[in-house]
Amino acid sequence: MAFLLASNSETVGLLLEMLLIFAAAKLLAEVAEKLGQPAVVGALLAGVIIGPSVLGWVKPNEFLAVFSELGVLFLLFHVGLELKDFKLTRVGWDALFIAILGVIVPLLLGRQIMLMFGYSGIVATFVGAAMVATSVGITAKVRADLNLLSARASKLILAAASIDDVLGLIVLAVVSSLAKGQVNYLDLGLTALLATVFTVVVAQYGTRAFERIVPTVDRNTRTSKSQFILSILLLFALSILASRAGVAAIIGAFLAGMALASSVSEETKQEVDGVTQFLVPFFLAGIGLHMDLSVFSQPATMWLAGVILLAAVASKLIGCGLGASRLGMKNALRVGVGMVPRGEVGMVVAQIGQSLGVVPKDIYAVVVFMSIATTMISPVLLKLTYRDLIEARSSET
Repeated sequence: MAFLLASNSETVGLLLEMLLIFAAAKLLAEVAEKLGQPAVVGALLAGVIIGPSVLGWVKPNEFLAVFSELGVLFLLFHVGLELKDFKLTRVGWDALFIAILGVIVPLLLGRQIMLMFGYSGIVATFVGAAMVATSVGITAKVRADLNLLSARASKLILAAASIDDVLGLIVLAVVSSLAKGQVNYLDLGLTALLATVFTVVVAQYGTRAFERIVPTVDRNTRTSKSQFILSILLLFALSILASRAGVAAIIGAFLAGMALASSVSEETKQEVDGVTQFLVPFFLAGIGLHMDLSVFSQPATMWLAGVILLAAVASKLIGCGLGASRLGMKNALRVGVGMVPRGEVGMVVAQIGQSLGVVPKDIYAVVVFMSIATTMISPVLLKLTYRDLIEARSSET
C-alpha cells in the first residue's frame, strides 16, 4: 500500500532499487557459476557491492525487507515441493540429536569467547544465541542449485535445521527475557510445545491430506490455475500458522511445499519456480546489503570478528558433525558444513539485542559480519564436501 501511495519520484526510486538489486544479483550469480562457485555467493556479493559499505547505491529499507521475506518464503516453499519422498519422521532422531548439539556447542562457545574478551554476561549470551541459528534458506538454496536435495545428508540437514529453528527461538526467548529481567517459564514451555506439535502434525499428515484435497479441487473448480492458487493459499496460511505457533514463518512455507510435493503437477511447480526466481535475489542480496565493512577499522573489533567467525564455523562442524557421527565421517562433515550459514536469522538476534539496549554497536557489527561471512563460506565448503557426488552426477550426464 505504501508503494501505491508513494509519490512518483519515490516510486521511481523504489523501482530503480529493485532493478539494481535484481540485475546485480543475477549478473554476479552468473559470474560466480562461471568461476566454479555456487550462484548464492555471487548474489550475496552483489548486495555487499551495491550496498552502503561499497558503492552505496542501495540501502536496506522496509520495502526491500518485505521482498526479502517473500523471497525466503518462496525459496523454502519451492524446496519443499521438490522433496516428494521426504518425511521428517524418517530422520527424526538423527536430526534431533544433530540440532541439539548444534545449539548447545555454539551457544556455550560463543558465550565463553565473549566473556574472555571482557564483555558482560548478557552481551555474551546474546552473541552465543546468534551463533545458534542456522539459515535454512541459504543451505536449501545451495543444495537445490547443486541438485543435491535428494542426498541423505541434505535431508538430515533440512530436518535438523527445522528443529534448530524451534530450539533457537526458545533460546532467543529466554535470552530476551533475561535482558528484560524476568523469565516466564510457563509461556516458554507452552510455546515450545505448540511449535513442536504444529511441526510434527503438518509434517506427518500434510502430504496424505493434500493427496486427497488437490484432486477434489481440480474436479470442482473451473479456474485453469487452481493448483497454483491452492499452493499460494497454503503457503501463506501455513506461514501465518507457523508464526502463531512460535515457529518461524519459513518453516511453515517449507512444510507447505512438502505437503503438496506429491499431489501438484509439474506445471504448477514450474509456475512456483518462476515466482521464486524473481523473489530470491532480493533475499540473497538483501543479506549482503547489511554488511558493515567498517567493522575492520578498529584492530580489536577486527580481531574479535575473526575469532567469532572461526568459532561460528567450528562450533557447527563439531556439534552437528558429532550429532551425525554414526553416519560416517563423510556424511558427518557434510552435515556440519551444511549447518554453518547463519544468514538472516543471526542478524535478527543481533537486532533484537540492540533494540533491547544490551548489544553495543560494535558487537552488533561483529554478529552481522559473522552471519554474512558464514553464509558466504558455506556454499564453497559444501561444494568441496560434495565434490565426489557432484563429479559422479556430472559424468552420468
